[in-house]
Amino acid sequence: MKIGITTFVTDEGISGPKLGVALEERRFESLFLPEHSHIPASRKSPAPGGGELAREYYRALDPFVTLGAVAAVTDQLILGTGVTLLIQRDVIHTAKEIATLDRISHGRFVFGVGAGWNREEMADHGTDPRTRGALLDEQLEAIRAIWTDDLAEYHGRFIDFDPMYAWPKPVQTPHPPIFIGGAEAAAERAIRHGLGWLPAAVADPAEIPDQLARLGGNDLPVTVAFAPIDPTVVDGYAEAGVQRLVFSVPTLPEHETLRALDEIAEVADRYLI
Repeated sequence: MKIGITTFVTDEGISGPKLGVALEERRFESLFLPEHSHIPASRKSPAPGGGELAREYYRALDPFVTLGAVAAVTDQLILGTGVTLLIQRDVIHTAKEIATLDRISHGRFVFGVGAGWNREEMADHGTDPRTRGALLDEQLEAIRAIWTDDLAEYHGRFIDFDPMYAWPKPVQTPHPPIFIGGAEAAAERAIRHGLGWLPAAVADPAEIPDQLARLGGNDLPVTVAFAPIDPTVVDGYAEAGVQRLVFSVPTLPEHETLRALDEIAEVADRYLI
């Protein structure tokens, strides 16, 4: 099982390049960055997990630009998004961004994508929260066509473009791995599209079999995020055959971030590459 880290890279914490170097030095396999284009001031949508929305949500750097900077100072670190809010993005531009990042990193990109939770943020991008799932389904089909077809076209309810040429193509074939972030609905979407699943970790290892049973026996890759620093949970996911376990690190100054990474590395040492 591979071990990764997810965190908000902001203007107030450790920089992306310094974080990437620190992760490789400690033998972590991957770095996953979330995204929010902005946080609407209305704050009608409740924060994930309840309570006040953490400061880093307001200050997150663009994940693709940040991962490009990380790619320049690392050699092996897998560079992922966890998750890209594709429903708020132009699918053609995003396909090019990802193909470019995959190429400049020599095939190290992993595409985590989700339907999002902040309805006001979606609406500011012209996305109807009520149909975001159907939009995401079409975007996933369209972006794969752009990556894999020399002459790509797509005609759907939400995404519609005539035959076109779009280069570069990703280094990875047929395209970078895609993981759908979320719970039951995400698992169902991963099954429908034949993609990976990216759920949040459970706290009790006894719950792991039931969680993974949501895939209905389909042999799809699984990356589990927000893992607790608990050896029994880490071992439980490894024994269940999960491909990757990702720990969350708060947005902290450099020296505090490095200390947090060392604590995680101590717990997950046997799985580090």
